[in-house]
Amino acid sequence: MAGDVVELIMQDHREVERLFDELKNHPEKRPNLVPVLTTLLTAHSRAEEAEVYPAAKDEAGESDEVAHSQEEHVEADKLLEQLAATDPQSPDFDQVLNELVDAVTHHVEEEESKVLPGIRDRLSDDRRLELGEAFAASRAEHLGQQPADTTKDQLLQQARNADVSGVSGMGKDELKEELRKQASDS
Repeated sequence: MAGDVVELIMQDHREVERLFDELKNHPEKRPNLVPVLTTLLTAHSRAEEAEVYPAAKDEAGESDEVAHSQEEHVEADKLLEQLAATDPQSPDFDQVLNELVDAVTHHVEEEESKVLPGIRDRLSDDRRLELGEAFAASRAEHLGQQPADTTKDQLLQQARNADVSGVSGMGKDELKEELRKQASDS
């Protein structure tokens, strides 16, 4: 049994914070840690987007918070792609890492103070366990993927989560660009 979805999400948040500390304090580990970070954050984000955000939006009444969180995921994906493409020994790496840390830390703080309490307060224990199973299964399915691996269906789910309309006829690249535009406008 996977456990309560809120606890599973928070465990991932603590692991990401640990990886950030390692990346900041041990530059020699960066070449090995960047793929771990990008894989974990991508799997975590896709599982939230597919399983948790729709329930938080529809069942816990967290529509505005989910839309905002989804926009932050899009921004984090962009920064993760930049980090993965930056030489870990270059001075640019620290700048991109700091931007990513700031963005993800902000996202985690908001999610843990707004979205997750709403899920905890408004969804039953059984429903949170059910979402925990779905989150864990989705997360496992997406392990190994990178931000650039996002499918059109996943982008359409992101658009639904962010309340972005008029995107169903867009191609994948167009959709990705629209989501990034929406995220940067917010």
